[in-house]
Amino acid sequence: MSRSIRIGLLAATLAFALAGFAPQAVSDYRLASADKVRIDVFGEDALSGEFTVNAEGKVALPLIGEVQAAGLTGAQLQDAVTQALSEGYLNQPRVTAQVLTYRPIYILGEVNRPGEYPYLPDLTVLNAVATAQGFTYRANARRVFVRRAGSQTEEPQPLTANTRVSPGDTLRIGERYF
Repeated sequence: MSRSIRIGLLAATLAFALAGFAPQAVSDYRLASADKVRIDVFGEDALSGEFTVNAEGKVALPLIGEVQAAGLTGAQLQDAVTQALSEGYLNQPRVTAQVLTYRPIYILGEVNRPGEYPYLPDLTVLNAVATAQGFTYRANARRVFVRRAGSQTEEPQPLTANTRVSPGDTLRIGERYF
């Protein structure tokens, strides 16, 4: 086999392998307090920047003031900022908005390093436990208790490779008895 064919096969194999690690877009993600967004207004550097959704669910932007962000997707926030800028400030503003950092997740219980961790798209419970440096020797590795953001109750779920985590979730790994 020639050297160029081997290099081509190696490149194709590497590209195929890395494709599974590419993060997926979270287009239906709803913003909430503590999310960080990047808003760019084309041609207006003074109006662009990184903004954090405050406790009231708003982002404070230059020139237009506070814009409601909580409960909106990135595309809806983009539309809201475009609408606000077009009401007497700019003619046909072109705005983009993207989520930079999501609400953190919390991992409690039988993990080696319980605490607050950043959320990443497509995060699973097993990935979150790995981030917390794994299970303790007493951990029940078959079940996880999940409290979704905004909920007051924990729900037990089987701990599988496909158990997904959402931004703002609190995960509790229980103790096994035998």
